[in-house]
Amino acid sequence: MPPIGMALVGAGYFGPHLLRNAQQVPELHVKAVCDLNLDRARTVIGRYSTIEPTDSFARILDDPEIEAVAIATPAATHFELARAALEAGKHVLVEKPITASLADAEKLVQLAEDTGLTLMCDHTLCYTPVVQRIRELVGSGEIGDIQFIDAVRINLGLVQPDVDVIWDLAPHDLSVFDFVLPDGVHPVAVAAHGADPIGAERACVAYLSIWLSNGALAHVHINWLSPTKIRTTVIGGSRRTIIWDDLTPGRRLSVYDRGVDRIPSAELDEGERTRARVAYRDGDIHIPALPETEALRGVMAEFASAVRDGRRALTDGRAGVRVLQLLTAADESMRLGGAIVKLQGRTI
Repeated sequence: MPPIGMALVGAGYFGPHLLRNAQQVPELHVKAVCDLNLDRARTVIGRYSTIEPTDSFARILDDPEIEAVAIATPAATHFELARAALEAGKHVLVEKPITASLADAEKLVQLAEDTGLTLMCDHTLCYTPVVQRIRELVGSGEIGDIQFIDAVRINLGLVQPDVDVIWDLAPHDLSVFDFVLPDGVHPVAVAAHGADPIGAERACVAYLSIWLSNGALAHVHINWLSPTKIRTTVIGGSRRTIIWDDLTPGRRLSVYDRGVDRIPSAELDEGERTRARVAYRDGDIHIPALPETEALRGVMAEFASAVRDGRRALTDGRAGVRVLQLLTAADESMRLGGAIVKLQGRTI
């Protein structure tokens, strides 16, 4: 089959990375790069490329040889660009968050389903070897029932001019949660607390608490103000615990056979039954050997495969909506002073 004709829309910070990886996927043929700044599009393409630079999105939509577009523009522009592309019969890959509005995201999902086109979200971390392995460990039941999740994503980051730290950093962790949680386990409520100690007029430090349908609690700490960079996620199960340290190449993932087990009351005498009795398990630590591959290559390969096969992508528009539901609930919780906000069902 001939490769899928594709255009990149947005040649800013993230666009060049998408372009480079798309060019490494044989099933994709990048035909054009579109940016309002034509010189920037030319710079990203390079002097000796046959890819066409353009500042006209209409030109992209009108080209019958362009079957798909990858959108790497500010979140506020995602809805109009993605809607126009879908209405023009193009498959769409869009950077996270899928849109700036939950209602708009749901409209895009419906439009993609009505037209039979692929709508995929660039939830990049879900295509790393470590998150793929975590998904396998959780889905197979090897770690048992999830009891808690704790994620920390802090660094001395760039204070964004248009979004707070939750919208900037939390989508990474929330997309991973959505990807690895087993069937039947999903978020049911959110509480968010944030602070602006530097007077940036938006939260620069925040904590999210997410209650899951199985009674477990997930927690996310995001922070633009930390002088040290930390990227860790701990997923505690009833049998084993996973620790993902994304800043330690060669040892990003550790699986601990350690934990706390509740002793069944039938095994206790009358005196012991009046208080909680536990046993501590101290087993081995397993460090899986994982390849070091670029996640965006997996993103572009999955996009091409979903388009070719006419199927939903692993991180499709519905996954984008679920992440946006959590971000929207976090906003509401912050507005209410950190109150618990229940999610209104799981319709997507």
